[in-house]
Amino acid sequence: HLNLHGDGVRDIAFHVEDADHAYQHAIEQGAIGETEPHEVVDDYGRIRRAAIRTYGDTIHSLISYEDYSGPFLPGYQPQVIPGNSCGIKRVDHIVGNVELGKMNHWADWYTDVMGFERYISFDDKDISTEYSALMSIVMSDNTYSIKFPINEPAEGRKKSQIDEYLEYYNGPGVQHLAMLTDDILETVRSLRERGVEFLSVPETYYQNLPDRIGEIDETIKAIAELGILADRDEDGYLLQLFTKPVQDRPTVFLELIQRKGSRGFGKGNFKALFEAIEHEQSLRGNL
Repeated sequence: HLNLHGDGVRDIAFHVEDADHAYQHAIEQGAIGETEPHEVVDDYGRIRRAAIRTYGDTIHSLISYEDYSGPFLPGYQPQVIPGNSCGIKRVDHIVGNVELGKMNHWADWYTDVMGFERYISFDDKDISTEYSALMSIVMSDNTYSIKFPINEPAEGRKKSQIDEYLEYYNGPGVQHLAMLTDDILETVRSLRERGVEFLSVPETYYQNLPDRIGEIDETIKAIAELGILADRDEDGYLLQLFTKPVQDRPTVFLELIQRKGSRGFGKGNFKALFEAIEHEQSLRGNL
């Protein structure tokens, strides 16, 4: 997997009540098995684990804790790591890239196999620049706590960011992980101090931002200094920022997101984000 795809996400695991039952149900609904249910044991106890295949070489492990008191999973030991936390709380959503014409197939797969539902969708009119476009369907469980956007490229004048990803990753896979924080200003400052590089946002983005999003708790000056994007929907607003690729291929990156009521994905920022990514593509000679 590492030789073919480079650094990336191999396994998106689920904590389930009964790994055997979850695996059997998934197979009955059309999933392809990767690893049959089995027991894994260490000094802290035992778990049951199985896995099914999803898009590309990505898998979903299904893990149930039978009688386990360890810090994570068998084979892991607790570690005390010096240094201050950067404020990341948990994963907010995980985005996958698939080939042209496969987005609806995998959306249906998550409905049939995992019991997810379509949360929201975006077409090439929502996510486009003068050069390229993409489409996306967001799949969610019925509690809206697990969210999986699935992207596919759309027809455009030049190679889109999804096409570039598929080429360099050698197939479909996880495009980015969105990490939730309660204070994105401090999180971004902390990560910048540690050497994390983020996409650049043009200063013009902030010129009419107050008119577009209304009043927010943060100052426009503060978010502009850190290059943070903002968007508002009917439930509130969000703040977000994206890293450059986190390995030596233009594939996987990270998103930081803080939600102030909003349950969306920053639709108002799609064009600015896409253009920032295309700028990086052009620097690599891939646009």
